Amino acid sequence: MPVQVDGKTKLLNPTKNKSMSRNSTLLLNSKQIQQRIDRLAFQVYEDNFNQSELLIAGIAKSGFLFAERLCEALKKICPIPVKLIKIEVDKENPIKIKISPFQEKEVLQDQMVIVVDDVLNSGKTLMYSLRPFLEADMRKIRTVLLVDRDHKRYPVEADFVGITLSTTLQDHIRVDFSKGKEAVYLE
Repeated sequence: MPVQVDGKTKLLNPTKNKSMSRNSTLLLNSKQIQQRIDRLAFQVYEDNFNQSELLIAGIAKSGFLFAERLCEALKKICPIPVKLIKIEVDKENPIKIKISPFQEKEVLQDQMVIVVDDVLNSGKTLMYSLRPFLEADMRKIRTVLLVDRDHKRYPVEADFVGITLSTTLQDHIRVDFSKGKEAVYLE
C-alpha cells in the first residue's frame, strides 16, 4: 500500500504481528515517532513564539499520551510555560466533555490552546473536543495529530500532522505508546 511519508510516496510491506489475528504494517517505530514529535514541537513553538503560556489539551487516552510527549519536547526547546490538561469525550454522548483539571471558562478566556490527538479518523472526536474552548472565547486554537487518515466526515482540519495516510475505510490505525513498544500500525 502506498503512503505519504515526509512528502515522499513509499510502499509498505505488511508484517504479521504474532499478538494479532490480522496483518499489521509498521508505519512508524519508536525513533520515527520521536522524530515526528520533535518536529511537531518546533512547529508549535514557531507558531506560538510570542505567547505567554501554551495550554496543551490531550484527548484521552492515546491522544493524552501523545500530548504528554509533545509537552516534554516543547519544554526542551522553548521558554514558554507549558500546561497540560486532559479532555475526556464520552463516545456514547459526545456532548458530555470533561476537562481535567477542570478549567473554568473565565480561566480559559483569551488563552492559546493546542488540542492534541493521536489519530484523526472521521473528525467527530476532535470536533466535539473543541466545543468547550469555543464556548470560552479562546484567543487561538490549533490542532496537532500524529496520524491524519484523511477520511473526515466533519469539517475539522489539523494544523500540524506527523504523518498523513490515505487509507481505506476498512483499515485501522493503531498507536501503541507502551514503553519499549512504541509504534504506529496499519491494520
